[in-house]
Amino acid sequence: MQTTSISAPLSMRRIAAGAALALGLAAPLSAHTAEGAASPDPCHVGVYRLASGGWVDVGTTSDGGMRWRLPDGRTGLLRVAAEGKIESTRGWTGAPDGTQVSFGACEEGRIAFAGETGAKQAFEVVETTFEGAGGIKLAGRLVLPKGSGPVPVSVMVHGSEDYSARAHYFEPRVWPAEGVGVFVYDKRGAGGSEGKYTQDFRVLAEDAAAAAREARRLAGARAARLGFDGGSQAGWIVPLAATKVEVDYLVIRYGLAEGPLAEDRGETLRRLKDKGWGPDVLAKAAKVTDATAKVMVSRFTDFSELNALREHWGGEPWWQDLEGEFTGLIAKAPEAAVRAIGPQQDKGTTWEHDPMPVLRQVKAPILWLIAGEDLEAPPEETKARLVGLAKEGRNITVLEFPDTDHGIREFETDDGKRVYTRYADGYYAAVLDFTRTGEAAGTYGAARRLTP
Repeated sequence: MQTTSISAPLSMRRIAAGAALALGLAAPLSAHTAEGAASPDPCHVGVYRLASGGWVDVGTTSDGGMRWRLPDGRTGLLRVAAEGKIESTRGWTGAPDGTQVSFGACEEGRIAFAGETGAKQAFEVVETTFEGAGGIKLAGRLVLPKGSGPVPVSVMVHGSEDYSARAHYFEPRVWPAEGVGVFVYDKRGAGGSEGKYTQDFRVLAEDAAAAAREARRLAGARAARLGFDGGSQAGWIVPLAATKVEVDYLVIRYGLAEGPLAEDRGETLRRLKDKGWGPDVLAKAAKVTDATAKVMVSRFTDFSELNALREHWGGEPWWQDLEGEFTGLIAKAPEAAVRAIGPQQDKGTTWEHDPMPVLRQVKAPILWLIAGEDLEAPPEETKARLVGLAKEGRNITVLEFPDTDHGIREFETDDGKRVYTRYADGYYAAVLDFTRTGEAAGTYGAARRLTP
């Protein structure tokens, strides 16, 4: 998550990249735009209260860059240009946006941003280590607004990223500036946490439940409400965790109410449709995704169905346009190579997970935010399922942000490719309202309310 950081929802991004290099294939496109550049000093990371009363957040990106963001979703990358001047570029476009940014000395905690001055905010911070599933030591951090009064506390749950949440999530700075506490922890195998990186949802849900217990213990009487918040892959993990520990709310951002295998199918078919292929090809491609799913579930041992389809359709032009989370790579690569490389890259993803029975067990109210044009997690079936759950009487609020992609990011199209410009207006406000009250009853930018 960018909830937090935008990350590919499934482990096949990692598998595909490694396999593509080994097989001499073109590496698949990532959800990330490269942000590596000379950046301001990391000492300037923080949320700054501006003279007008608003805030600007400055944080590091997972590839060493530095990014600012405003409450309405505007954002830009900061880099050091000629003669030490700081330049800001719009969204993820790489194009200068004219925003003037400068900092005081590290110890001063000052910023000048777009003609306003601001001061870095300080919060109550407690570092901790707690035990996750199997006794693995996980590194966590509780961040609360200054004071002694009760506040909501959100436990941030990861997407599929493999970097430190404590280092790169923005919520532990921004939410306390809005009067909301945050408990953030490094997932197993990342940052300061022990263990081996995994995408076994059951294990990760146990870790998240342990994080919630630790957050409640540390926050004590200051925790007025406590809940889970996470994006992308966390859409599968958060409901599981909520069946293991009592919480007051769940926030799920751009996740799926379908299983991981359905995600690959949806993405594969969407990409083919975008390239102009018609219903006949889409019907064939759906069968290919069933066959590649069998490869994944078998942990790269059962290629019988795929090989039969490859022999029948592999010479047709659309076959080379197959993409998706894993279908494109597996279908186009030699079987021997996939058998050799797949197990090395496999992260234990719970491929056959069915989220619907789990969602029916969740008692706490849920806010589900959908990106209307999500390419990584096509939302059509998820919307239908969530509306159905609401009609069953489940307490689910569903907001869809139209014309946004994974991460609730707006975009422009340049030569057929999406270029991301900002986060949607109202995105942060919806999350904060629900976190505070269990309701998102306001108007949130262009968001459409699907339930209730």
